[in-house]
Amino acid sequence: MARRRRKRNGQPALGYNPTHFNRSSRSIEMLPPVLKRYAWLSIAAALATILLKGWAWWLTGSVGMLSDALESFVNLAGAMMALAMLSLASQPADDNHAHGHGKAEYFSSAFEGLLIFLAAVGIAYTAIERLLNPQPLEAVGIGLAVSVAASIINLITSRILMDVGSRYKSIALEADAHHLMADVWTSAGVILGVGLVWVSGWLWLDPVIALLVALNIVWTGWQLLQRSAAGLMDVSIPEADIRTIEDILDRYRTQGLEFHALRTRQAGTRAFISFHLLVPGTWSVQKGHDWSERIEADIREAILYANITTHLEPKEDPLSLADQHLDR
Repeated sequence: MARRRRKRNGQPALGYNPTHFNRSSRSIEMLPPVLKRYAWLSIAAALATILLKGWAWWLTGSVGMLSDALESFVNLAGAMMALAMLSLASQPADDNHAHGHGKAEYFSSAFEGLLIFLAAVGIAYTAIERLLNPQPLEAVGIGLAVSVAASIINLITSRILMDVGSRYKSIALEADAHHLMADVWTSAGVILGVGLVWVSGWLWLDPVIALLVALNIVWTGWQLLQRSAAGLMDVSIPEADIRTIEDILDRYRTQGLEFHALRTRQAGTRAFISFHLLVPGTWSVQKGHDWSERIEADIREAILYANITTHLEPKEDPLSLADQHLDR
């Protein structure tokens, strides 16, 4: 639909609130630059945990703690990739990318998933070697304390990234948050394993815990790859958001309007939404357009960073009911 507003007798078009529309227009023209700040936070947290977990491994000689430290390098690489892709995704649309660059975030998520798989292979190799050649642990008490401090940093950073990622539907930040949270659980397992070795003297527990860590992060990597692939394949927006849109359309159905062919897709932070609006054939184009603008404004108010395309049709025309399929 055209975005130009017309006035009748000096009055705004039906359903048009200039202040509301201007706010919505700004929201669909640019994505939040604040997201890159949180990628920098993730990078800082990764650097801090690399130093702390590396120190814990150096103190104890635990292969479990070594595996934990190696995963922090994956965190760092993933955070740096997230920063690069968030910078790309925030660029405005251009002639070659008319729908923006939001899908760049999925490359960050997929990259982090692949790094997790590589880290798991390295951890498993080191753990098997240590299982075949057990070695005693040293300075376990100090090492455990250092590892706990690193885990607290990851936990706090993960919660921050998850909150911001969910709020802005940023898969890059959500992927980073999920990875950090998996790292927290990994660290908890390593700390428990090293503590049990310290108490029991069973050296085989250390590499066994490391192998379990490898399996855990493989699962995390697989989930990230699945979600990245879904995004690149134009997955629909979340079911809760679709229900919100349907609720809005239902309110307008009570006023005699009809809708069909609702289609959505998620491209990073941005949501693309299209549907057909059926109005009485006796209406003028201007009246149908005004109602379309009102409906779109309500959806933008409910769905953050939504780009909406509405196709206007006369409800009495049988051809209007024949174009619900993708190829029509």
